[in-house]
Amino acid sequence: MGIAHWDPFKDLITLQDRMNRMFEDSLGRTREEGRGISGTWTPLVDIYETKDSIVIKAEVPGVERGDLSIEVKDNLLILRGERKLEQDVKEENYHCLERSYGHFARSFSLPNTVQADKINATLKNGVLELTIPKTTEVSPKQVKIDIS
Repeated sequence: MGIAHWDPFKDLITLQDRMNRMFEDSLGRTREEGRGISGTWTPLVDIYETKDSIVIKAEVPGVERGDLSIEVKDNLLILRGERKLEQDVKEENYHCLERSYGHFARSFSLPNTVQADKINATLKNGVLELTIPKTTEVSPKQVKIDIS
């Protein structure tokens, strides 16, 4: 039986994400008469790590490339965008409007072990994939200091 690495902060981060999603779902969206759900919405993400990088996949169906913004500031990756309601269909022609529209923003703390200036982003089939390369880890260097 192998030894499992326990990360005490992983459960806290998961709890924080669930609480954020709960508040955004209950407070950030409003149902306008005849317009379905509008306001803010939150794309779902998968985050995993490979040997060479950290990968974030976000579900953003219906969001065009030009409506997405990705930036890194102070080791914080910020993903913003907007899903717009189709303008070629008149409101009175809708029978049901359940999908969420409007602006969204997600942010993720980046570890110091990544190269934030070399992030690669691709958008395919409504999934935005961000690949964040890791830095080559430098082993700690021991320095001997003489006492005079």
